[in-house]
Amino acid sequence: MSDAPLLILASGSPRRRDLLEEAGYRFQVENPGIEENEDTSLPIRQLTAENARDKAVAVSGRFPDAVVVAADTLVLLGDTVLSKPADRAEATRMLASLNGRSHEVFTAVAMRRATTETAVDLTVTTAVHFRNLTSDEQADYHSRIDPMDKAGAYAAQDHGALIIDRIEGSMSNVIGLPMDEVAAALREHFGIKPVPR
Repeated sequence: MSDAPLLILASGSPRRRDLLEEAGYRFQVENPGIEENEDTSLPIRQLTAENARDKAVAVSGRFPDAVVVAADTLVLLGDTVLSKPADRAEATRMLASLNGRSHEVFTAVAMRRATTETAVDLTVTTAVHFRNLTSDEQADYHSRIDPMDKAGAYAAQDHGALIIDRIEGSMSNVIGLPMDEVAAALREHFGIKPVPR
């Protein structure tokens, strides 16, 4: 493992950090320090891919020999893209709009290693089906989490059973990083594997 390149997570998300740690990777965290594009009139695949790429490129420029992993997660409800709520009122509206309905979670992942000019981009989609909750139950759920830094104003890993009926696809994708696909790309393109415990 000594010849494997440094792995960097270009994200301030504690959930993405936890997913990589739980999978057994050794890495360091660097905040990209860029403003995300929040133009939800763009197609969701384009918007998430551009944001992930911009984060990866920003950090890869500072650490050219490292393998940088960046991601962006958004929710698609019908034709409406839901990002992070601007305030509590918007968070309440977002959760109400998802109530009793199905939506898709898109996570785009960009991986870069500047010295070898290696670039891997992927997008994973997961279908999430919400329970039908009363307004009091929705308020109770929001009292248990901080919805402000979460696309769609909810978190599958935080009391998710209260609001989610079922998930079709990758649970880690809904949390913010599709680990099966990330692990395969890290292994195949960069020679990085989890560290045995």
